[in-house]
Amino acid sequence: MKGIVKARTSLAAGRWSRFGHHPWILQTPSGQSLLEVALLTPMLLALLLGAIELGRYAYMRAGAAYGAQNLGLSVDIPGIQTAANNDFQNNGQNISKLSVNASTVCGCDSNGTVTLSSSCTTATDSTAGTCNSGHWVVMVSVTASGTFNPLFNYPGIPKLPTVSNTATLRVAQK
Repeated sequence: MKGIVKARTSLAAGRWSRFGHHPWILQTPSGQSLLEVALLTPMLLALLLGAIELGRYAYMRAGAAYGAQNLGLSVDIPGIQTAANNDFQNNGQNISKLSVNASTVCGCDSNGTVTLSSSCTTATDSTAGTCNSGHWVVMVSVTASGTFNPLFNYPGIPKLPTVSNTATLRVAQK
């Protein structure tokens, strides 16, 4: 208690600022750190907001991730579209502005090079499911495009940008 009273009496003598700090505080290392943090905070907040916005743009992977779970879901086009729509809507977007197209492609993977087959079923392609070299792979491809409503208005970026992307994932085969 005596130290606080002493500081207040020193305030009247003019040796301390009205905030209880020495007037030369900004010339000390701790004052310099305080100034650096104050100058960098807006830039760090802008980077954080940018990361949040980029995460919101990733809605098209939800449909591909749904279809890539197993062979049965890879051909469930309405389910893939619903997964992408739900993720888009959960990000605060209007699903009427989203277009989702999904397709399943198959082929033989030989050392990372995939030779696509004309069909994934033996009903239309007798060689479907078999490979001379490598192994049979099934991939689901989802193209999503729509008008994206960002959280904030950014200078130089249109208010409602149209985004489009295609995500292709291999289907888990058990």
